[in-house]
Amino acid sequence: MRKIMLMRLFFAQLFASERKQIALMADEKSPVRISHRLFAKSRSEMEFVMRNKRIISFESDYTEGACEPILRKMLETNMEQLSGYGTDTYCEQAKKKIKAACECPDAEVFLLVGGTQTNAIVISSMLSQYEGVVTAKSGHINVHEAGAIEYTGHKVMEIDETEGKINANDLDSYMRNFYNDENHEHMVFPGMVYISYPTEYGTLYSKEELKNISEVCKKYNMPLYIDGARLGYGLMSKQSDITLPELAALCDVFYIGGTKVGALMGEAVVFTKNNTPLHFTTYIKQHSGLLAKGRILGIQFDTLFTDNLYFEISRHAIEMAEKIKKAFAEKNYELYIDSPTNQQFIILDKDKYDYLRNKVKFSFWEKLSDDRIVVRFATSWATKEEDVEELISIL
Repeated sequence: MRKIMLMRLFFAQLFASERKQIALMADEKSPVRISHRLFAKSRSEMEFVMRNKRIISFESDYTEGACEPILRKMLETNMEQLSGYGTDTYCEQAKKKIKAACECPDAEVFLLVGGTQTNAIVISSMLSQYEGVVTAKSGHINVHEAGAIEYTGHKVMEIDETEGKINANDLDSYMRNFYNDENHEHMVFPGMVYISYPTEYGTLYSKEELKNISEVCKKYNMPLYIDGARLGYGLMSKQSDITLPELAALCDVFYIGGTKVGALMGEAVVFTKNNTPLHFTTYIKQHSGLLAKGRILGIQFDTLFTDNLYFEISRHAIEMAEKIKKAFAEKNYELYIDSPTNQQFIILDKDKYDYLRNKVKFSFWEKLSDDRIVVRFATSWATKEEDVEELISIL
């Protein structure tokens, strides 16, 4: 009984306190109401300061939304009633423009949402159950896709590389050793070669190197698949000696990256040799890759491949990256790799790493030792020249 009485007293006092607070809040001149207003004002001012204290970012090439022509087109077409699943007029227009840009009228084009999804769907659809895919040790599917390919039941088979690139002679040797092994029937068969353009380190294959790799693939009857997540940046590099039509002719399937090159999202898969897997649309659907509002992808690629936009915005990223690389060199920073594209890899000591980390956003790449860290600075279609100038002043 005493316990019940104490509880009643406690709650009575609590409710009285709450009623008092409510009354004070109702009074415009009460200290409580004033303090709430002051807190709200100071919080608002603090948020304003934080919003305007922007740290420049070179963290990646997908930190912004989409280029303005795409956003305008999305808004203009927003209320149009269009068929779903990529059967709308904008998807058809985009596919026609892509085939024209590739000078490959018989190609088949499919629009997917993201890079990892695209790699997993393309690779698994083209391999037999007993086959795996050959790639460089640093290949994106091998190190940065969380085992997405293995999750489909296919092994990723790594071979040696130089600055992200595999060599045709090494590939030929790998294949020869496999078939010379008397036990190869008990092993995973190499069924496809995967490379990316640019590579994971921003480096580029020359036309001759791609031609040689393509020949080895033909020799062993394996499709060559090129991951083009940053294809625009590769093709617009001053070091590139290959065009989009030439690249399309040398591989069996590739994709044109949109997510990193001006689009909100989206990748355009191009099968170039009348080699599209049977019922590929059904396969995409089965693997959760078929977007009901396919128009979102169609409008974006239709816009990107109008008036050379895809290549112009890619060229801008390369120009910004060249300025950054030149500044690093002039200020005696050590390049980890001499990348000719939009990704620049720099070696920092721990003190410099900590100093820059507080002033600019960039990506950690790998640790060479306790006091030597490789970081990446990436430019994109959206990089502002004033941000580049501010980075140079920070350096």
